[in-house]
Amino acid sequence: MATREMAAFLRSRRDRVRPGAVGLPEGERRRAPGLRRAEVALLAGISPDYYMRLEQGRAGRPSPSVLDALARVLGLDDDERDHLYRLAEPSPAHRGGEDGRVEARVRRLLDVIAPVPAYVVNGRLDVLAWNAMAAALLCDLAEQPEPSRNMLRYAFLDPRSRAFYADWETIALHGVAQLRTATGQQPGDPATEALIAELDAESPEFRACWERQDVKGPGSGSKTYRHPVVGTVTLDYVGMVLPGGGDLQFVTLTAPEGSPSQDALDKLADGLG
Repeated sequence: MATREMAAFLRSRRDRVRPGAVGLPEGERRRAPGLRRAEVALLAGISPDYYMRLEQGRAGRPSPSVLDALARVLGLDDDERDHLYRLAEPSPAHRGGEDGRVEARVRRLLDVIAPVPAYVVNGRLDVLAWNAMAAALLCDLAEQPEPSRNMLRYAFLDPRSRAFYADWETIALHGVAQLRTATGQQPGDPATEALIAELDAESPEFRACWERQDVKGPGSGSKTYRHPVVGTVTLDYVGMVLPGGGDLQFVTLTAPEGSPSQDALDKLADGLG
């Protein structure tokens, strides 16, 4: 059975597709900039009634061919397409690291790669382990009690995060998109639902981000931090899913050799003795 989550996701993706992008006239009588339901159905080769029931969460489970057609019409990227498939056929997955434990060999790797800041998070962005350099870099987050040490809780509920993250909005949107992905990977997880409820109750900004229905998996990019000791630091991050079938990610932060940001990292390392 199609889920309410899938219905909401389809509506959000339909709303962002401009008619002109798929060869349809824009028209002046449209109530919204996106496609109409009947247009999505036509382009996907399914009946308007069936698509309407999909968006109402009361249709049968769509076939792979229907999901492929919808992904094509709605212009879904790889992360979004995977999310659509998970929502269409949710299944329990192995919850690696669910109890907060990180294998000793992974913790050893965190220490060995110092002075590169590195940490381990799960799908909802709880920080489960990190090395001394990561703690020195993410100093405000390191102060949080371990049970509540979460990237999103820090970003939305700790006012210091807005000064610390130079690109706060980008980081917040990406983090929420990763949390949305986690809900598809681990549907009904109590800890994830509790985090969503907490952030929804306490942060209007989180609610606005959550309503976008964006999804993202682990990836790479750059982040700029305003550190209280070493100043502005721009670092490249790489998130890698750890083996074992769970949702744990190993994240590293680096800077080009000889760059001001690497000099800042070196200064942080010197401060650790």
